Amino acid sequence: MKTMLYEGKAKQMFTTDNENELLVYFKDDATAFNGEKKGTIQSKGVINNKIATFFFNLLAENGIPHHLIRRVSDREMLVKKLNILKVEVVVRNIAAGSLAKRIGWEEGTKMPSAIVELYYKNDELGDPLVNNYHIKAMGLATEEQVCQMEQYALKINDVLTAYLKTKKLALIDFKLEFGLYNGEVILGDEISPDTCRFWDTETGEKLDKDRFRRDLGNVEEAYKEILKRLTGEAI
Repeated sequence: MKTMLYEGKAKQMFTTDNENELLVYFKDDATAFNGEKKGTIQSKGVINNKIATFFFNLLAENGIPHHLIRRVSDREMLVKKLNILKVEVVVRNIAAGSLAKRIGWEEGTKMPSAIVELYYKNDELGDPLVNNYHIKAMGLATEEQVCQMEQYALKINDVLTAYLKTKKLALIDFKLEFGLYNGEVILGDEISPDTCRFWDTETGEKLDKDRFRRDLGNVEEAYKEILKRLTGEAI
């Protein structure tokens, strides 16, 4: 009998018969602005589960270790149980969202090189921006672990950017979470329109959760479009 260990904004996590494995259930719930805005995106859980599975498999082919074992149903995936590091890693290629506001760059400005940012994973504090000194002082991760996360993040950026370009998609920015498995840093959480900004390279159309954040409409259609471009599957 499975027991729920945790329920987050977009997923639920359950125990399994194997103490080293968890079952992740993807919900249709949508939130923005640290939970201040809430709603539902029809079929989001199904779509994100399939997109995340696709991206994890793509990254594995390129030497990135991750927690996915296999997708077991439309809304569920079996994963390795990680000791999550409370540091979120954000990679930015083009100014958008909070970065554009924070440094005063016009949204859509291309970075000369990718920017890596680190955030303290804490909902009550609104996931504040931190640096290596904060992380060391707070004991969130070792210097070696932070270095490994940053290296993986930049490699993931290279792999995804190159692949998405073939699908006429620009990877604007994205968030990653990592954890420890047998003492090694590996990728966890998900990669989906919930955690990434995708823009159509020809029209600039936003095809991610910004459509929900900014009340742009056609949110479900945007998620479906990403899935279709990646896998050819229509829902």
